[in-house]
Amino acid sequence: MENGRPPWARPCRGPGRGLGPDRWRPRDDDGDMPPGGRFGAWLFRGSPAGTRPPWASTAVLTVFVLVGTRFAGRNQPDRVDLDALAYALLLAGTVPLLWRHRFPRTVALGTAVATAVYLAAGYPYGPFLLSVALGCFAAVVAGQRVAAWTAVGLVWASHLLVGHWLYRWLPPSGDGPAPWGEQLFVTVLVVAVVAVSELARVRREQFARMRAERAAAARRRADEERLRIARELHDVLAHSISVINVQAGVGLALLDEDPEQARMALTTIKAASKEVLGEVRQVLATLRTPGDAPRAPAPGLDRLPELCGQAKDAGLAVQVTEQGRRPRLSPGADLAAFRIVQEALTNVVRHSGSRTARVGLVHLPGTLEITVDDDGPATAGDVRGTGDAGAVAGGGNGLVGMRERAAALGGTVEAGPRPDGGFRVHARLPLRTVTPAPDATGSARATDTVNPAATEEES
Repeated sequence: MENGRPPWARPCRGPGRGLGPDRWRPRDDDGDMPPGGRFGAWLFRGSPAGTRPPWASTAVLTVFVLVGTRFAGRNQPDRVDLDALAYALLLAGTVPLLWRHRFPRTVALGTAVATAVYLAAGYPYGPFLLSVALGCFAAVVAGQRVAAWTAVGLVWASHLLVGHWLYRWLPPSGDGPAPWGEQLFVTVLVVAVVAVSELARVRREQFARMRAERAAAARRRADEERLRIARELHDVLAHSISVINVQAGVGLALLDEDPEQARMALTTIKAASKEVLGEVRQVLATLRTPGDAPRAPAPGLDRLPELCGQAKDAGLAVQVTEQGRRPRLSPGADLAAFRIVQEALTNVVRHSGSRTARVGLVHLPGTLEITVDDDGPATAGDVRGTGDAGAVAGGGNGLVGMRERAAALGGTVEAGPRPDGGFRVHARLPLRTVTPAPDATGSARATDTVNPAATEEES
């Protein structure tokens, strides 16, 4: 029975066709445009609408126009008395306002045509122009400015032609030309309607832009927070799990030959797992209670001896040298420095054949330089020395996390093989936070460098 309906009553399924909340394009059985072509599609194309038509405002305006015009007509004996056609024209100018949000073009032009016919019929003046004003206002606010200007121009031109030329052939009989003061009043009214409508449109666009900017800022803050939490979890888990993995291998190898050494390895595993559980619990507690600061302080360079002790338990001897007087670092710089050293040592434990590493801290005016060196060759499965900076066998994010932490402070990270063998991670952190320039994606980014030969697998 669907094809038995007339074309205008058959809603077509698909975006941009048929009777829908966004637009209406009546088509025939073959899907072609109806008579009217592009103009018909332009006229009946609607704008996004609310869930309910504006019944209350339309009803109030309709009653006001009907009653107001009737009272105004009593003081205009030289005009044609209100009859059924007059009331029909008044209703034709107000009732369509129910759909002014859904079809602003059609409503604006429809109210203008009804008003022009009412003027040409010689009926009394009254508040009927309010229907045109409201229809054009809705069209301008919806962005249909051409239709709104066309509607007000039609009303203004019809009033000019009827009042100064066509009055000879139109009712009431014996009517003379309208005074120019009346035409000036209509002109001022038209300009006021256009001005108020344009002001409302500009304000609405400003509010929409502000809402979009706030939403984008909220999404950006959420993305930054998600990346920060991901880096924290990665750094915590990568280091501790690497220590646990190494000690588990030692324990398995010495379980029968040296039970005491195996016992020490298991003790180290217990201590490392307890620590990582505490740090993970701290991060998760921050997620569960938004806005609350973590109770435990964030790790910093003051925990460097503890970090070296964990590396020693994993079989890595760490030598720490420090030049210059350590200033009081900001929490962000202190945490970034600790995590960079932690990740560099984790990479040595996992991917280097060396069992020694050197950590150097150089405190310069306004800058902290961190250097982590190891002398050993790459272990099996490591991509050190392949010359492909992008080849990461494990698909880890260790070096990426280091670069992100440094870039957030306006610093740099360089990682790559040393000329005399081994591997070096060098970070330079400014002690004052620098706001990085946004890149093409809109995220904050500072200069970071990875040598083309930087091929140590990231954890």
